Amino acid sequence: MDFDKVADELYAGDPAEFVSVRNQRAKEAKAAGDAALAERIRALRKPTRAATILNRRAGSRELEELARLGEDLRKAHSALAGADLRKLTRQRQELVNRILQDERSMSEPVAREVEATLEAIVADPEVAALALAGRLSTGADSAADQWLTSGFAPRPTRKPAPEREKPATVSHLDDRRKAKRKAAEKAEQERTARAREEAEREQKRVAEFNRLRREAADLAKARKQAEIELSRAERRAEKATEKANDLRRRLADAELEEEAANDETAAAQTTLADLTTEAERIDEALEQF
Repeated sequence: MDFDKVADELYAGDPAEFVSVRNQRAKEAKAAGDAALAERIRALRKPTRAATILNRRAGSRELEELARLGEDLRKAHSALAGADLRKLTRQRQELVNRILQDERSMSEPVAREVEATLEAIVADPEVAALALAGRLSTGADSAADQWLTSGFAPRPTRKPAPEREKPATVSHLDDRRKAKRKAAEKAEQERTARAREEAEREQKRVAEFNRLRREAADLAKARKQAEIELSRAERRAEKATEKANDLRRRLADAELEEEAANDETAAAQTTLADLTTEAERIDEALEQF
């Protein structure tokens, strides 16, 4: 939700529905989690009849001419240009009368309030900025102390910029002081919120540091245990290697013994065969006798 869009909707709408629509928009902003926006919307004042009439003329050629006349009159006054002052004063009165003629259906009190506000547009750049933005909430006179803009400073250019932030208005000096107090309270709340957020971030950093430290301690313990297991495994591997080497040596010796035994067996078999042949030869010779 955008503040300027809400303000435009309220000040351009039906004054009879201003309060209900304003409260509804403030409620919607609060429901959306934007309490600051809800507070700004709730602070918008219902426009008087005179303010409504001029708000509907926001951006009109007549109001822009009045604002420019105000700038020219201030310059002429600073330069002590009497002829220019008289000329510009006549132009101002003619323009005010023209606007009043366009709104002939106004009651006498409303007409007086509209006329006073038109004079204030010429006399006060802030009132001019409010009128051009369509954000007047009450009628005005040339006493600038009765007007306060929020987040807006009128520009000294002859023609208002087409894109600029529109002001929200409150009236009277008490409202000015209240607004300043609210601004100070808001600034203090923001500082407190920032300090709380920083404390929460620091608390999270400390918690994360402690978690990492515990994790590092657990990893160091696990590494120590792994080193112990590795040492044990290496010793078991050494013993197994020694046993395997011993077995290999014994196998080699057994193979040598086997080979020697096989040689002896072959020699014995050869001797036996030779003796058997000789015995048979002798038996044959004896048979001949």
